[in-house]
Amino acid sequence: MKTRASLPGPSALWASAALLSACAGPAADKAADSAGPTVTLDAMPAPDDWSVRGPGGPTGAFSEDELLQPCAYLNGGEGSAEHHNLVVMHDGYLLFPWAPEDGGGGISFFDVSDPCDPVKVGETWADTMRESHTLATGRVGDREYLAVDHHVSGTQGGIGFFDITDPAAPAWVGSVDLPGYAYPDAYFRVALSATWLGDRLFVPAGLLGVFTIDVSDPTHPVILDQVVETGHIVGTFHVVGDVAVASSAGLARVITYDVSDPAAWQVRTDFNLSTPDEAQANFYFANIGGRYALFARKNNGGGPVALDLTDPDAPTLAGTLKTPEGEGGYVFRQHDRLFQGEGGYGAIFDFSDPTAITQLARVDLEGDLDTVTPLGNVLYASVDEKGDPGMATAVFPWATDPDTRGPALDWHRPADGQTWVAPTSAIGLSFDEMIEPRSAHTGSFRVWTEDGTAVPGRFYPMEAVVNFVPDAPLPADTTIWVEVPAGGVADPSGNPTTEAVRFAFSTGAEVTPWPAP
Repeated sequence: MKTRASLPGPSALWASAALLSACAGPAADKAADSAGPTVTLDAMPAPDDWSVRGPGGPTGAFSEDELLQPCAYLNGGEGSAEHHNLVVMHDGYLLFPWAPEDGGGGISFFDVSDPCDPVKVGETWADTMRESHTLATGRVGDREYLAVDHHVSGTQGGIGFFDITDPAAPAWVGSVDLPGYAYPDAYFRVALSATWLGDRLFVPAGLLGVFTIDVSDPTHPVILDQVVETGHIVGTFHVVGDVAVASSAGLARVITYDVSDPAAWQVRTDFNLSTPDEAQANFYFANIGGRYALFARKNNGGGPVALDLTDPDAPTLAGTLKTPEGEGGYVFRQHDRLFQGEGGYGAIFDFSDPTAITQLARVDLEGDLDTVTPLGNVLYASVDEKGDPGMATAVFPWATDPDTRGPALDWHRPADGQTWVAPTSAIGLSFDEMIEPRSAHTGSFRVWTEDGTAVPGRFYPMEAVVNFVPDAPLPADTTIWVEVPAGGVADPSGNPTTEAVRFAFSTGAEVTPWPAP
């Protein structure tokens, strides 16, 4: 049963879109393959018309002897509890959070152009920052912000915000407390992650469900809404277009939603993740990589479970591998590899054939190694407790050659040829690896109406997903043309996409094919 809590603040209004495979075959590509009327499209910037302030991700080579051996360690500032989690690239720098479950920590930015000699370029402390399992960022005006979990006391906590406009001078600027917050029930009634989309931040909070927060002014955030599914301990809430995936923290339940109407989410599917050998496959946390929902199995061994969400109304098991000695934490995809913390070690899996996943390599680090984040040909292994002093995050080269492969668009929504798309929809892209957020811009993610008018909007990248949120609802009964050109969206090492993708959908009954050349 779903209940919608009545909370103070304005009514929720946000835009979203949905997921679809970019490789779904000729039937799904009919709008892009057919020549439509001759239309002059508004000019767009060049795909590569973007830049970063920092030097970007790793681009160097390593010897065979250097592989799978730590070459550097990352540490936070004074007072760090050495309780570490994922890292991401932002504006050409590595964004590195450091905070324990019970609060008190900060963020640091590093130059990692030489990953074995990281250079700290900015840092700040926040008394109430707590362990965060995603790093959701958003732009408001000319400022950029980062949302993290925060903790004040056993009955007070929620979400806090850093201003990260200048990586050399980040600053804590605001917070909002969640009603019902309770700690140390670490997975039941606390914020666990966040996803930023337009002026809305979605915050899964265990048994408290998913909160929607107005972040049009992150210095004064306001709770708009709360959606609770009885008995669902929500750990992650990934939004890719009009599809949301609400995954458990520690159990097997997964719910997918149609969120195209912000005032009335509709459940698409509600099920327990299962595998051929487990009717209920509990997992610690989940992620999205391309067309796959990825789960880090726990309790009865570790290893990844991959669910194909090409049809979000009927997800299918793509593949799984059980590691008897593992106890999954977090999982990330980089092309045909999966990287997963297994508690006692970190693992790299061959994902080139999802039906036959195999373990390729492992790394070891003292402590509870839950997180292995790939960036180019290195990985960042992090422990969230019991680590050796100064060694809670280690840098491991895992491949000899520099990464030269750009991200591939694996899913897009709305689907090519889809009709009756809600005008409030955003447009979602899901790639097969993390991207550099700056590379998602008007020139690399192009949107027009059928009369050739460019659709203005904002871009919200997080890890491997980018959502485009129009500044105003899309016009009714209108075809929308979308182009993701080659040479634009790039990975953290600067490698861009190599294949262009075009698709079209309509807010009415018919889709006008792409204009004739």
